[in-house]
Amino acid sequence: MRINIQLACTECKRRNYATSKNKKNTTGRLEVKKYCPWDRKHTVHRETK
Repeated sequence: MRINIQLACTECKRRNYATSKNKKNTTGRLEVKKYCPWDRKHTVHRETK
């Protein structure tokens, strides 16, 4: 079962990206390095509630 999630930057706390994940295979919070347009660099983005 795939669910939609929001990814928030760990530095500026803004929600920059939306994606989906398989809840059955990935039970923990997703962490991805992505570009943050406000910080103008690549940062870790974490799944929000």
